[in-house]
Amino acid sequence: MIGFNIPLYTSKTTEYIAEVLASGHVSGDGKYSKLCHEWFRNKLQVRQALLVHSGTAALEMSALLSVQPGDEVIMPSYTFCSTANAFVLQGAVPVFVDIRSDTQNLDETKIEEAITSKTKAIVPVHYAGVACDMDVIMDIARRHNLLVIEDAAQAFDSFYKERPLGTIGDMGCLSFHETKNVMSGEGGLFVTNSEELSERAEIVREKGTNRSKFFRGQVDKYTWVDKGSSYLPSDIVAAYLYSVLEEAAQVQAKRKYIWNRYYEAFAELEKEGKIRRPIIPEYATNNAHMFYLLFNDLAARTNFIAEMKNNEILTPFHYVPLHSAPAGKKYCRTCGDLKVTNRISETLVRLPLYFDMTEAQIDMVISNVLRFCR
Repeated sequence: MIGFNIPLYTSKTTEYIAEVLASGHVSGDGKYSKLCHEWFRNKLQVRQALLVHSGTAALEMSALLSVQPGDEVIMPSYTFCSTANAFVLQGAVPVFVDIRSDTQNLDETKIEEAITSKTKAIVPVHYAGVACDMDVIMDIARRHNLLVIEDAAQAFDSFYKERPLGTIGDMGCLSFHETKNVMSGEGGLFVTNSEELSERAEIVREKGTNRSKFFRGQVDKYTWVDKGSSYLPSDIVAAYLYSVLEEAAQVQAKRKYIWNRYYEAFAELEKEGKIRRPIIPEYATNNAHMFYLLFNDLAARTNFIAEMKNNEILTPFHYVPLHSAPAGKKYCRTCGDLKVTNRISETLVRLPLYFDMTEAQIDMVISNVLRFCR
């Protein structure tokens, strides 16, 4: 069986985890948490980069820092539920707009018609690690005095006009779930360049206390000063992540190799009108987070998934749109008809792509796709 994803670890992973266990400090913000913070602050060139226990946690922190009950937040429906749920938990209302047919990203031309007096933020989701058109989105946000919170869960090592995704808006959220390019099983990252948000984020992450200031000697005792929750990951998780970050260049090179093999192999199928391959705009880079195919209709995709499973290859689809989900209907509202979202949700399918894929496995996936489509 060729799985859709196989979790990644390195020769250093167990060594670093064992070191943490032996140190007597396994809770958050230990040695490896600090190493990860330093790695990301240098890599992303941001004022604040804080490890959290999931990409969901980073989104929840962003919501705590940005919205009040009754506020509205504009986002795509074609995303994981965490994008919307983080704001629903704070009493805000996600407002869904349609996506672009080329990138599956938030359609920047649909944003302004969704803005009301209650709108507080825009949440662009960089689907498949490919950048939204951030210049347009940031311009809209500035003109309407809105915050921009980047859901960059899939966007590690991906850029918009040479700027790392997650660092362009007011806040950014990354994920290190086991399906991501670099991983720690679960895990995430909150980033910001705002001095005000940076200080508050540190407090929100530490259960609403100024505990971090206490450990730096800036206050003589720490206490509860703001809303917050427990968003720190264990240093065991940080050790896992750091062991993978050390190999990030190699990981990315392999993923891009697999992505390019797929892209080249299916060029003729696209010319024949059987499928459509991913599109990367000129302003964006490709971090090879995923490789997907777009079929012409739901029936073709359904048959493809079944046939690939029969040949022991797992090819999941992505996602059930949030506006059609029970909670989406209850807590959110929709602006426009979301025609593109509905079509993409019925025709997109993902192929296996992970660091440890062998040449034989890559060839097997390619040959089975070609066989089905022809």
